Amino acid sequence: MADELEPREQAETAAAEVEAVEALVEPVGEIEVQAVAEPTPGGPEEPAVEYSDTELKAILEAVIYVTEEPLEAKQIALALRQPPARIDALLAELVEEFAKPERGLQIREIAGGFKMATKAELHDQVRLFVKNLKPPLKLSLAALETLAVIAYKQPITAPEIMEIRGVQGGGVLKTLLDRKLVQVAGRKNVIGKPILYKTNKEFLVQFGLSSLKELPSLKEFEELRRLAFSEEEAEATVEALEQREAAAPAEAPAVPAEATSAPEAAPENAAVQGTV
Repeated sequence: MADELEPREQAETAAAEVEAVEALVEPVGEIEVQAVAEPTPGGPEEPAVEYSDTELKAILEAVIYVTEEPLEAKQIALALRQPPARIDALLAELVEEFAKPERGLQIREIAGGFKMATKAELHDQVRLFVKNLKPPLKLSLAALETLAVIAYKQPITAPEIMEIRGVQGGGVLKTLLDRKLVQVAGRKNVIGKPILYKTNKEFLVQFGLSSLKELPSLKEFEELRRLAFSEEEAEATVEALEQREAAAPAEAPAVPAEATSAPEAAPENAAVQGTV
């Protein structure tokens, strides 16, 4: 009888130990699950950047100006990490400020976003102004070479320019004078007193220079000149190939006829010329 009770007691003891272990494991499991579930999928929200109303309004004006498509308020709030309500309030203030008569631009709400544009009542004046703008400056390679020589060697005479370039440049000089990129700087005190030429303020404006000290070095200019020559040669080659391809189909059928008729006509022409 004692032998039968001993295995039962062992089983009961083992079961009790298992229950005790499970009781200890369950709380640990709950803690682990809670620890894993704490982080959010998007991660912790970044803190809002602190700006004064004046600073933030200036930022709003700038981002609306540089954006071609209408910019939504929620997109601005997300990018600048600002409360949407604050962005909405400052945008409303900006729209009101730009609506004043002394402003030429306006901020309009278009397709759910905000966009900056000229006021409709000023379109005729703006269109007239754009029509009267000067066309973009375009110079030939010869004109650019002559202008560079004058810029680096000024004041300089026409014969000196011709000696440096190796070609005549009277017409090019006239073009530069007409474009008001160069001007007369007096006469050189030598025999014949040739006219001196130099660049002027318009030259600095057209090339975005504050002074002649900002001109590239001669080495840099030679590299630019070399690139310009390469581009011009490439364009000329492409143009010649296109012309040849366009002319080839029209000339091809006429070749056999000319080849057969030309030799026969030549002796007759020679005989007629001999008799006359």
